[in-house]
Amino acid sequence: MWNGNPEIWGSFAPVLFPIIGALKDGEFEYDGTYYSVPKHGFIRNNENLVFKKLSDSTIEYSLKFDKESLKQYPFKFEFFIRFSLNENQIKVEHEVINHCNQTPMYFSVGGHPAFKCPLNEDEVYEDYFLEFEKVETIPTWGVLSSGLIDTTTSPLLDNSSILSLKNNLFENDALILKEHLSNKVSLKSKKSTTCLSVEYVDFPYLGIWAKPNAPFVCIEPWLGISDSCDTDQDFKTKEGILKLDKQSRFKASYTITIQE
Repeated sequence: MWNGNPEIWGSFAPVLFPIIGALKDGEFEYDGTYYSVPKHGFIRNNENLVFKKLSDSTIEYSLKFDKESLKQYPFKFEFFIRFSLNENQIKVEHEVINHCNQTPMYFSVGGHPAFKCPLNEDEVYEDYFLEFEKVETIPTWGVLSSGLIDTTTSPLLDNSSILSLKNNLFENDALILKEHLSNKVSLKSKKSTTCLSVEYVDFPYLGIWAKPNAPFVCIEPWLGISDSCDTDQDFKTKEGILKLDKQSRFKASYTITIQE
C-alpha cells in the first residue's frame, strides 16, 4: 500500500459512503429538503467508527446513525467494513443495513485503495501499466474543477487491455470508467514479476487516480459516482445511486491479490 505521506497525499485507502465523489453545490435534495455530505462521504477520518471484531485474519468496524448524522443524511443506516486476509489476498467487505421501518434508503459505497508505484527501487513510474481483464474500447469521463462529472468524454483504450502509467496521466484528475467489460485490473511492471490485482465483480464503476507525479496509483471500485454537472440534485434519481428497502441489508466486496 501507499505509505500516506501527508506532503503528497495523506490517505491510504479511504472507505466511501454514503456518497462517492462530489455533490453539486455540496448538497443533495431528498423529499424537498437539502442535505450536505462531504466529498466521498463521512466514513473516512471518522472518529466515531466502532471497533467490532479482531482475529488473526479479520478486522471489522461499524458506524450507526445518530441524531447528528440524521442532520446531514436522513436515513437510519448501519455501516460495516471488514478486512479479511487469506494467504496473499485481502477481501474488503461492505455491509449496509436500513433500520427504518417505513422508507427505503439511498446510498453509494466504494473503495479508494492506493498502491505504491514503483514497488522496487530500480524502477520508475513509467515501467508500470494497468492490465484489464478483457480487451476494452472505452472512454473516460471528464472531471471538472468542482469534482463534478462533465458531459464530455475522451478516448482511453481502443481495442486494448493495457493502460500505461505516466506522470501526466492524471493531470486532469481521475479517470472515470462507466462502460468497461472487465471485473479485474492488475498493476504490473515491465521489469519485474511483482504485481497485484483488484477484482471488483460487485462494482460497475471504476476510478483510477493519483496525484500528478506522485509515486502511487489508486484503483477504485465504486457503486455510485460523483454528481454530473447537469444533475437536478434529486438523491433518488442520482446516477448510480442504490436503493435499499426498509429493514434490509446490502453487501458488496472486492479483493486485492498480491503476487510475486
